[in-house]
Amino acid sequence: MANTENDLASAQREHWQGTYAAHPGMYGEQPSAPAVHAAEMFRAAGAREVLELGAGHGRDALYFAREDFTVQATDFSPVGLEQLREAARAQGVAGRVTTAVHDVREALPLPDGSVDAVFAHMLLCMALSTEEIHAAVGEIWRVLRPGGVLVYTVRHTGDAHYGAGTAHGDGIYEHGGFAVHFFDRALADGWTLNEVHAFEEGDMPRRLWRVTQNLPR
Repeated sequence: MANTENDLASAQREHWQGTYAAHPGMYGEQPSAPAVHAAEMFRAAGAREVLELGAGHGRDALYFAREDFTVQATDFSPVGLEQLREAARAQGVAGRVTTAVHDVREALPLPDGSVDAVFAHMLLCMALSTEEIHAAVGEIWRVLRPGGVLVYTVRHTGDAHYGAGTAHGDGIYEHGGFAVHFFDRALADGWTLNEVHAFEEGDMPRRLWRVTQNLPR
């Protein structure tokens, strides 16, 4: 099973690298609706430093920077992050954005309690096993300061692609080259859960939950 998971992870890394290279700025320049919501939540909590996991080419990281947050943006695609850095320079916010190539399956290269807020748009529902997802959330818990805010989005089992395409087990289905882990509940054990908001995005449309939760103080 471990080899199968590693093979899928490697295939997905290559797929995303190729996708970003073939379609620079593929999601456009406007921030996602979850990022706009997250900025409001982060500001209300007094956050100044934001960690974005799975930032891609950076439309949301750049939005946070334009909103005067200091942003640490991570992704496993060097191609996507290079596009982010180029856009940050063009928009005059390079001084507020740092990037790091990072696979969410690995420990975050950050000290304990070092960030105010974390944002992850459709990152936790990628081709990750349940064990890997829980480990990633544990890392988010570790690096957040007490009372810190986590806003994340995931596709859920009400999505039209759930159960379609190639089944990889553990709730993961691959459709059009993209493998997705579909969620059946929020990951809020031990957290203060503020909201689970159902919404739709894209042309299909994709059906997601936007989850807002806080680390206990």
